[in-house]
Amino acid sequence: MYILSLDQGTTSSRAVIYDHDGKICSVAQKEFRQIFPNPGWVEHDPVEIWSSQMAVASEAIAKMGILPQSLTAIGITNQRETTIVWERKTGKPVYNAIVWQDRRTAGYCDELIKSGKSGFIKQKTGLEVDAYFSATKIKWILDHVPGARKKAIKGELAFGTVDSWLIWNLTFGNSHLTDVTNASRTMVFNIHDLQWDDELLELFDIPREMLPEVNPSSCFFTETSGKILQAKIPITGVAGDQQAAMFGQMCIRKGMVKNTYGTGCFLMKNIGDKPVLSEHRLLTTVAWQINGEVVYALEGSVFTAGSLVHWLRDGLQIIENTREIEPLASSVEDSAGVIIVPAFTGLGAPYWKPEATGTINGLTRGSTRAHIARAALESIALQSCDVIRAMEKDTGHPVKLIRADGGASANNLLMQMQADFSQITVERSSNYETTSLGAAYFAGLAVGFWKTTEEIKSAWKADKKFKPVLEKKKAEKKINNWLQAVKKTF
Repeated sequence: MYILSLDQGTTSSRAVIYDHDGKICSVAQKEFRQIFPNPGWVEHDPVEIWSSQMAVASEAIAKMGILPQSLTAIGITNQRETTIVWERKTGKPVYNAIVWQDRRTAGYCDELIKSGKSGFIKQKTGLEVDAYFSATKIKWILDHVPGARKKAIKGELAFGTVDSWLIWNLTFGNSHLTDVTNASRTMVFNIHDLQWDDELLELFDIPREMLPEVNPSSCFFTETSGKILQAKIPITGVAGDQQAAMFGQMCIRKGMVKNTYGTGCFLMKNIGDKPVLSEHRLLTTVAWQINGEVVYALEGSVFTAGSLVHWLRDGLQIIENTREIEPLASSVEDSAGVIIVPAFTGLGAPYWKPEATGTINGLTRGSTRAHIARAALESIALQSCDVIRAMEKDTGHPVKLIRADGGASANNLLMQMQADFSQITVERSSNYETTSLGAAYFAGLAVGFWKTTEEIKSAWKADKKFKPVLEKKKAEKKINNWLQAVKKTF
């Protein structure tokens, strides 16, 4: 028997099938369109999200040559905050999915901050007021799609993050559900009592009738329609991608830290069973809920990481594929003073500057594409250093070890840069697919496929350790130069 993990990401949909040893038996992946209607706007077609996810699920099953009945359960993990609103009757989206990277509501967020609402919102949600989260995106759709608000008040529209959208379609519209981790990223969910918050819903003018029912991360949610995958399969694990990655990394002890290097970078620290609010502009979020026990995390979100490498490929066209970045960057000893601050969609933690724009500093006549490539990788590591420093100030404890995962963690030069600049050992997981693995673990624990977290903890293995080799003084100089460049983006 197997667990199917649906991993719906920002640029592609993946399906991964796991066996009882937590080993990958089959993988399928499909990219989908990125839609940029205006500067700072990022959208997806919800139907493409759904169709691509189903295509890879069918492909992964077909590759193995198994029947869908061999799947014990399904776990779902997804790009968070991305907002979809659809008609309950037809299942048709009223507007494109507004992606987490989208900045169209930044002006409204500024108004909320100026009116003194940020402390009130953070106290309840653990979040900074920012266009990143779902609430302002929902409000925008209701305010700008003709007739949408009227329909929402009548209970004719449903809102969901991507997990809810997938569940709705997997069940032919019979289940409107989410989990605590995704709910905690909407900015209308109280992370203390784990309920939708009426005061926040009133503030954002969002009808409660739109919202999904909130479940723990690991439990029986529902089962697929028999028409989907030709079998009724229990859906028993759901979590936002970063929380799933944290669980897949087995950061289950208080104080453990992981960093996922994907489209963005997401550094999370397990802070135990109490939601401690950050004083250094990090987010407090629900990490997971299993068997009634809630675990919280501090998180620092870096908006642009792997997508910077995609920009070098697609925008500047200085590389033909992303695999070229490491040998090109390694062909020079340093970036020769070039510093890239990739604030393509503003700056996330710990700055929260939606108006910031990207810069390339220190260019000279001697600068080459190799120097730009190296500066790009350095910027990914340096953005994470900003988050690490804020995290250490918040908790009063130094970060001693980072567990790394995500597609860009395969880049050895980047991992060494991270260890050098942060002066912290980086331990890369032997399974880069920790996001889908975490979702599989949540699903499997709910149906007894795995009995306890202790049983699965032993499966985690490091692929490689990267220890700092750069002198501390040189690392400090690199960070100081970086901080000066960051200030210029404001």
